[in-house]
Amino acid sequence: MSIGNSPEDDRPSLGDDDRPSIGRALQQARVDAGLTVDEVSTITRVRIPIVHAIEQDDFTRCGGDVYARGHIRTLARAVGMDPAGLIEQFDAEHGGRPAPTPAAPMFEAERIRPERQRPNWTAAMVAAIVAIIGFVGFTMFNGGDEGDKGNAVAEGSAPPQPAPKPPASKPAPDPTPDPSDSAIAAAPKDMVTVKMTAVDRKSWISAKDHNGRLLFDGMLEAGDSKTFTDKEEVELVLGDAGAIQLFVNGQEIKDEFQPGQVERLTYTKDDPQQDEDDPQAG
Repeated sequence: MSIGNSPEDDRPSLGDDDRPSIGRALQQARVDAGLTVDEVSTITRVRIPIVHAIEQDDFTRCGGDVYARGHIRTLARAVGMDPAGLIEQFDAEHGGRPAPTPAAPMFEAERIRPERQRPNWTAAMVAAIVAIIGFVGFTMFNGGDEGDKGNAVAEGSAPPQPAPKPPASKPAPDPTPDPSDSAIAAAPKDMVTVKMTAVDRKSWISAKDHNGRLLFDGMLEAGDSKTFTDKEEVELVLGDAGAIQLFVNGQEIKDEFQPGQVERLTYTKDDPQQDEDDPQAG
């Protein structure tokens, strides 16, 4: 006979749901994708301390459940996960989504009707008198004015009307060429032009100009394209470089990027000549 709890009673219970926690799942997916916390923060624009906290299942730094759901959804997409399961798990662990506030009824059965006002006969009579006086005065004034006009016409001939001017001919608009991919090859030589196309699957991309100003940061869906230009250089981060078809200054970059490979690239207006000797340049 033993007194107190057995060692088995002190072990934590795993419960029926033995799936990993939200933070653990996001961390494992990030490691599998070959991304660091700094790179995930750059891609998603979620601050590094918040990324660390979420991977430790600490959602207090998110600022509330609504913001926590948004951060989970953004991080999941950046590391290639479907956020729906994680959001469902978060709702189950944190009391579910808040119930929507019911809309107020359009009409209320017990609405108090305004008291019916009696007609103001005095104001109506005054308005009628003013209207009659105004009509009489307008008639008298208009009749005298028409008599003066008749005399003016009888005494002299009407002034000659100026001949209408012929309408000025509008210059024919310049024909606008149809937009096509060949416009990239015709880009100014003093600019760097980069075009990216997600061929058969989506990829997270980021682009900055030579001053470090962010040109784009988001998901490029399959079949979509983005084009960026700058007078000096364009800096790229490709979350899945193997999914991207890349053109620089009108020429395709033939680097064989692997699926899921993260690449940081920089191109100038002199590229891709310098890439011909070194495929990994930039």
